[in-house]
Amino acid sequence: MAFSSPLSNDSTPLPNREGQGGESLKRKTAQGLIWGGFSNGMVQLLGAIFGLWLINILSPEDYGKMAALVIFSNIASVLQESGFTAALANKREPTHEEYNAVFWFNVLVGIILYIILFLAAPFIAEFYHEPVLCPLGRFAFLGFVLSCFGTAQRAYLFGHLMVKQTSIMQMASITLSGIVGVCLAYTGFAYWGLAAQSLVYVGSITAFAWFFSPWRPTLPAVQEEVKNEKVNNEKYKLLRPLKDCPVQKRKSYFSLFILSLFTILQPAWQMFGFSSKLLVNSLAFQFNNNAFGVLLNRFFPGGHVAGIYSNARKWDDMAIATIGGMVQGVAQPVLREAASTGLVPVFRKLLRFTCFVSFPCLLGLALIAEDFIVLLAGEKWHASASLLSLLCIYGALSPVVTLYSNLVISRGRSTINMVIGLLNCVLVWGGIIVLHALSYDLTAMVIFYVALNIAWLFVWQACARRLIGLRWRHAIKDIVPFFVFAFAVMAAAYFATHSLPISWLRMFLRILIAVILYVGTLWMANAQILRESFDYILRRHHDIHT
Repeated sequence: MAFSSPLSNDSTPLPNREGQGGESLKRKTAQGLIWGGFSNGMVQLLGAIFGLWLINILSPEDYGKMAALVIFSNIASVLQESGFTAALANKREPTHEEYNAVFWFNVLVGIILYIILFLAAPFIAEFYHEPVLCPLGRFAFLGFVLSCFGTAQRAYLFGHLMVKQTSIMQMASITLSGIVGVCLAYTGFAYWGLAAQSLVYVGSITAFAWFFSPWRPTLPAVQEEVKNEKVNNEKYKLLRPLKDCPVQKRKSYFSLFILSLFTILQPAWQMFGFSSKLLVNSLAFQFNNNAFGVLLNRFFPGGHVAGIYSNARKWDDMAIATIGGMVQGVAQPVLREAASTGLVPVFRKLLRFTCFVSFPCLLGLALIAEDFIVLLAGEKWHASASLLSLLCIYGALSPVVTLYSNLVISRGRSTINMVIGLLNCVLVWGGIIVLHALSYDLTAMVIFYVALNIAWLFVWQACARRLIGLRWRHAIKDIVPFFVFAFAVMAAAYFATHSLPISWLRMFLRILIAVILYVGTLWMANAQILRESFDYILRRHHDIHT
């Protein structure tokens, strides 16, 4: 990592978000959707290839052990990032000082959190009654230490819609980490291979983010300001207690270090009012997403049940990420810039496109889940198939929730995000615990989780109605027809092939029938969103460069 001089005071302005030549919103949106769709598709394809390779080598217990630790790594990563990526993206022209504050805040918090989790590892192992989780956790937790050095760079790429560079970064990282994971699994390292795969992925993402981002961190030139006692001004109001210290202490190395630290972090405090609410919401999201990983390992020791669920959730998440990642990559910056040109039409167009792509993909995965799991992963994972079908129903709507969430953030209403996330988290954990106490099985818990998250979409729409005036009838018109049509297509494909005895043929024909029915019917109906999508693909060079 090439740091600038610690005493430099670089005043070089950051590149304008609009880019050289003043990219139009239409061009950036088209470029983002094209590269976002391509990269997310390739990343998930590569992840699927390596994932299939690994699950044929490893056991459910191996995945269960890693599932027990995921929540701790994810929560630490959220605390380390603290919502500053979205806070920076929500600013029209973030300054160097703001990026710098985020960088050093992440480094400081990341190291502190790793020390805490390193010391807490024995207690985590005791909680799950799995002694091996102590050394495994201390190794796996290194991931968010590596990640903290790249948060500001990734925020720069995200805020400037550098989707092409982000795509290359993700595809290269998933390839490198997948090779490492497979090699270690083949040589008998089992769950250690999964932990190493995660570390290599995070490390590669950080390295590529530094390579593609032109921004570099600096330390301010504070020594002269201390000697001249220029700490009374508003910029350094948090440092006034240092000014009142004896001269000897104030001039000491420690005082200079503290002064440097507070000076660097000053812009972060100013953004924290916005980012802190995103932080709480992200924590709630992680608790929500990892509720099963924690509770299943606690309720059913050994990791087998947690591993079965983890495998189903992994394939659902891959499919969601293909669509949701594309939406996440362009929605918030585009919605922020579209605020002055008509937000509702832009949001509705993004909503229709998200539904048009998400519903057939996720419901299609639910259609072929059993054949897919058994054929490619083996009978030992058969129990994951029914769980995957259920999760895909909510998964179809998950990218829509992502779009609504980005709308709320783009309007600067992170408090709403925080409240919605907290309420959802409380209901998920409470529901799973109650169902276990009543002796319901894993399938019932998953049905509850899916139903609750589908119902939560109505909460998001209520917020959109208040924020931008998006009418309920417009939202229903944009969402429901695509969902009903996609569901009908999958049902037709299911009943047309359910009597076939050959699994691979049945899966192939279901995919073929579903694609023909979905695309063919929309084309004959002259659906505008389909023709626009084909136009993006066939004329992407024209869309990006004109």
